Amino acid sequence: MALSLPMRSVQAAHAAWRLVADMVYPPRCPSCQTYVGADGNFCGACFQKLRMIDAPMCACCGIPFVIAVEADTRCPECLVSPPAFDTARAALVYDAVSAPLVTALKFHDQWVGLERYVAMMLRAGKPLLDGADMLVPVPLHWRRLLRRKFNQSALLAYGLSRVTDIPCAPEMLQRTIYTKPQMRMTRKERLTNVKRAFAVPESAYETLRNKVVVLVDDVVTTGATVNACAKALKKAGAKDVRVLALARTVKE
Repeated sequence: MALSLPMRSVQAAHAAWRLVADMVYPPRCPSCQTYVGADGNFCGACFQKLRMIDAPMCACCGIPFVIAVEADTRCPECLVSPPAFDTARAALVYDAVSAPLVTALKFHDQWVGLERYVAMMLRAGKPLLDGADMLVPVPLHWRRLLRRKFNQSALLAYGLSRVTDIPCAPEMLQRTIYTKPQMRMTRKERLTNVKRAFAVPESAYETLRNKVVVLVDDVVTTGATVNACAKALKKAGAKDVRVLALARTVKE
């Protein structure tokens, strides 16, 4: 009883603070900013429009197929040019509905939906997380990190670590070259932009050897960034590199 009373007091205080905060800053839908019942919730209209990625999909990169296929089917791109990573999955299609929540997380310090996003990634990436030795977020260059103050991929990775007990190890990978923003680049330009941009510190080689690594990112567009990261991790001795993202672009 003596231990439960302080916990009840803390929970009551947290509930009271949450009530006051909701009155001053009412929770909004992370996509359209309509008022909703709780932080991280989507409004009904946006939730219905969210495009979750489910089977059928490419067995390698996870891009969704429009027709039913065998579970081990790979897309033409993965067959012609296999990526450096072994498997990739994403929770959402990156489109007009999901883009605002990624932008809010990435550029506007809006983390209230983080637990919801982590839950979505956990659902999409459970097979990748099974048997994983560590979570490694895609790193930012120190100059960009200094300006932005946080790494959104690390926030997602630490969130996944809390619910899976898989260690988060951001020190395994570094961004050694300050690259240009890639939002308006073609696939070829992105590949050139991130070439040799990532490296594993020599002190991490022993830790990485023969390990199963889940590389965590917010958005996969062409796959150039996660592919470059996977090459660096494999070169350092990682046995299996799996990619888990909140969202990914899909060619319509």
